[in-house]
Amino acid sequence: MTENAQQQPPANTPELPTQYAPAEVEGKLYERWVERGYFGADAKSDKPPYTIVIPPPNVTGSLHLGHAFQHTLMDALTRRKRMQGYEALWLPGMDHAGIATQNKVEQQLADEGKSRHDLGREEFVSRVWQWKEEYGGRILGQMRRLGDGVDWSRERFTMDEGLSHAVQTIFKKLYDDELIYRAERIINWCPRCLTAISDIEVEYQDDDGELVSIKYGEGEETLVVATTRAETMLGDTAVAVHPEDERYQHLIGKRIKLPLTDRTIPVVADTHVDPEFGTGAVKVTPAHDPNDFEIGQRHGLESLTVMDERGVITVHGPFQGLDRFEARSTIVAALREQGRIVAEKRPYVHSVGHCSRCKTTIEPRLSLQWWVKVGPLAQAAGDAVRDGRVEIHPKEMSKRYFDWVDNMHDWCISRQLWWGHRIPVWYGPNGEVVCVGPDEQPPSGDSWTQDTDVLDTWLSSGLWPFSTLGWPERTPDLEKFYPTDVLLTGHDIIFFWVARMMMFGLYAMDGEAPFKTIALTGLVRDEHGKKMSKSNPNSVDPLDWMDAYGSDAVRFTLARGANPGADVPIGEDWVQASRNFANKIWNATRFALMNGATVEGPLPDPSAMSATDRWILSRLNETVAEVDAFYDDFQFAKLSDSLYHFAWDEVFDWYVELSKTTFNAGGAAADASKRVLGEVLDVTLRLLHPIVPFVTETLWTTLTGGESVVIADWPGAVLVPGADAPGGFRDTAAEREIETLQQVITEVRRFRADQGLQPGQRVPARLTLDGTALAPHEAAIRQLLRLQPEGEGFAATATLPVAGAQVALDLSGTIDVAAERKRLAKDLAAAQKERQQAEAKLGNEAFLAKAPEQVVDKIRTRLAKAGEDIARIQEQLERLPQG
Repeated sequence: MTENAQQQPPANTPELPTQYAPAEVEGKLYERWVERGYFGADAKSDKPPYTIVIPPPNVTGSLHLGHAFQHTLMDALTRRKRMQGYEALWLPGMDHAGIATQNKVEQQLADEGKSRHDLGREEFVSRVWQWKEEYGGRILGQMRRLGDGVDWSRERFTMDEGLSHAVQTIFKKLYDDELIYRAERIINWCPRCLTAISDIEVEYQDDDGELVSIKYGEGEETLVVATTRAETMLGDTAVAVHPEDERYQHLIGKRIKLPLTDRTIPVVADTHVDPEFGTGAVKVTPAHDPNDFEIGQRHGLESLTVMDERGVITVHGPFQGLDRFEARSTIVAALREQGRIVAEKRPYVHSVGHCSRCKTTIEPRLSLQWWVKVGPLAQAAGDAVRDGRVEIHPKEMSKRYFDWVDNMHDWCISRQLWWGHRIPVWYGPNGEVVCVGPDEQPPSGDSWTQDTDVLDTWLSSGLWPFSTLGWPERTPDLEKFYPTDVLLTGHDIIFFWVARMMMFGLYAMDGEAPFKTIALTGLVRDEHGKKMSKSNPNSVDPLDWMDAYGSDAVRFTLARGANPGADVPIGEDWVQASRNFANKIWNATRFALMNGATVEGPLPDPSAMSATDRWILSRLNETVAEVDAFYDDFQFAKLSDSLYHFAWDEVFDWYVELSKTTFNAGGAAADASKRVLGEVLDVTLRLLHPIVPFVTETLWTTLTGGESVVIADWPGAVLVPGADAPGGFRDTAAEREIETLQQVITEVRRFRADQGLQPGQRVPARLTLDGTALAPHEAAIRQLLRLQPEGEGFAATATLPVAGAQVALDLSGTIDVAAERKRLAKDLAAAQKERQQAEAKLGNEAFLAKAPEQVVDKIRTRLAKAGEDIARIQEQLERLPQG
């Protein structure tokens, strides 16, 4: 605020504290919103629906930056639609997270010296529910802290009664339609979690191992095979070669001795074998490798399981009881002793699968499991995007989606856990198998037993868009809010969650897709672009940043980095900058209130407004249209940037500053500007609200006296009496005039800085503005540039022609010309030396022939900068007063 600005607010003007303190207002505001029911959605409303279901976080989880990022964007979408007059539903809930939650409680039991088997299934499940009530759902409270505008009355949990009913219904329907079956196949087995896990729950990483080449057979009938898992040779039932490999034609169909055992195994011909890879011969272990299992099926080979569920060798003999890794080294040593090892490569770096939850190396294992036949379901999911019923945004992400759904394998849905939806299948004494629906009674009798497995967590979460709304009943919620409008989620869970919701939604809802748009985001990374991880020092708890800078600052930082499908780098200094933006909004609104800005009454007629007023209203109207277009295209970074620069640069740094002279002068012009400033702030705060809800709520209600910006109308085209236009008010002439004014002020400020003048230092000046559009702005120019009237003895020592005007300055007495010339001369000499050195290197042919391209480019850059510095310094010297 300048010394000329009003220091006291007019009578009866609402006041704001001098500083914004997020911690003092955010929690109270959020609870007020919830108590007043602003986030509730009414299925009986005649408003058009708008629905987003929250990707259900794990009940074991807590808010991380990835959650905060996606929740900010979903909240912004929902808040805007609510303001636009939609019956907006953002539905919250949590996932029961089968393996993760069971591991939590098993660890708790281990600390007590017990296991789940000590409790038994029923008591253990009861213990998990107890843990869930006591410790689960911390993230829900953290969502409130972030400002999530969700309908808490509709909160769901994937194990609650309604969703359990839906899971049993879908299982029965799929089973009856022969889309669920039970079969013995190779699965990914975690020896730590003691359960099957799906392909997408396996994380691959490069591990140091060893590749050993082993001689099978005797005499002329020998083959060499290579393996990184020597322990599995105990389960080999064949060696396979390519049918056209001439080296092994004499062996195909014969049996050869399997080392370390008393068995012989056949040599089979199979086109799966690549004759160009290695020796062209591969060991076949059908019970412990998915490719080997397929070969075994084609050739009728026996499948021998040689390890138990904990990865311990079960084959009778010297290796029985050894852990798989201990057995590996022991078997290699035994083979080496027999002269069977013909080559060893150590270390041998290769890709190894690990359980995504406990990081244990997974073991391919033959197992009897339940499967979903995904072929027809996946095809429907692909067709819905191809025919335009569902749009993927950004469009280039469609290829990744199709890569998944067009190449999907049958899905293993059974898990050997106790926590989860138990498979609703009963087995009878004579081999009977009965699938029981939710409203059916299971078979009775002591000889009937229910399947002990539970369903993959992703099956229940795949029903989320419709099970949360009451399916299989045709509830009012389902009729009103399905299909949902937008699924906003990370591109990393396209297969985990997106494809499965598409498959089940289309299947259960008679071909109606679960959402109209799939908006895919990137992942949050640190400021250097590195992935954030709890195991790395770059991991950040967003709650710490909220404590330090406020939730609005975190939200705005995340939104400003959100380009569709692209990863989001974020650093603490960016959050600090967003905090500064919130403070700038606060201070500008406080200034406006102190100077009588108002939203009362219509806007003035354009003839009663200054060019500055007309300019800012024209720019405001363009910003409203721009923000709407960016929202509709999910361009959160661009809309945030647009709002930031409009608010900070145009409203606060230019319009408010230019208006101060008008306010000081008073009269009708001041009254018009006060009304315009009120309008601009009212609309700007509403535009900002979906992303920064807390500070805008406080400011908007104070400025307007309205109940809440949460339920305020979303801004439309800016209309001015007497100047209505289809797209709202625009005044291109005023925009050109103020752009010229900005050019003059910016150029003179640059000159002042170059001359070493302090920002507040006053300088006598003569302004020649006659015949230009700048004449009405002389008072504002002088105030913003700290230019005094000419006065007696004025002598122009520097004249700046800018945009058709002239600004003559008398710098005598304001700077030490001799000292300034000496300083600039020193800078000029340094720049000239830098140019000479760069020119010399670039003129040296020998140097150019040897130097890397990036080094040469760097020197070229130095040369260009030196040239720019020389020109700038010479211009400053020319502008200095003579003498």
